[in-house]
Amino acid sequence: MTGLEHLRAILDGRVPRAPIQATLDFDLTEADEGRARFTGRPSAQHANPMGTVHGGYAATLLDSAMGSAVMTTLAAGESYGTVDLIVHLVRPITPASGPLVADATIVHRGKTIATAEGRLTDGNGKLVAHATTTCVITRA
Repeated sequence: MTGLEHLRAILDGRVPRAPIQATLDFDLTEADEGRARFTGRPSAQHANPMGTVHGGYAATLLDSAMGSAVMTTLAAGESYGTVDLIVHLVRPITPASGPLVADATIVHRGKTIATAEGRLTDGNGKLVAHATTTCVITRA
């Protein structure tokens, strides 16, 4: 399968989602050529000692969305790996922040390197974090 076909198979239940999605309670909700969306439901189990949602939760949603945006461009037999991930947390996330939506799009897709950017918004549509990634493209 191509990367996009694989993601669409996850969306329609023909392929299981990644185990981390159950652990952190988030789902792939859209995938099209060059873009992907994940929706997460932060709760008290994702909180740090100060009561706000751990920054790693936001990073994971953004990493998943941006990596999947890259994945939508992969041909059958290609794979990708994250080379770097830069996340800017701009607003606190709490268990009451409502569903979080991570939208990501491809910025550049070359033969061996792809870059993507992502935005994470809360239940009110406010930006809570944004990020960029660089991924390496490999052939199996």
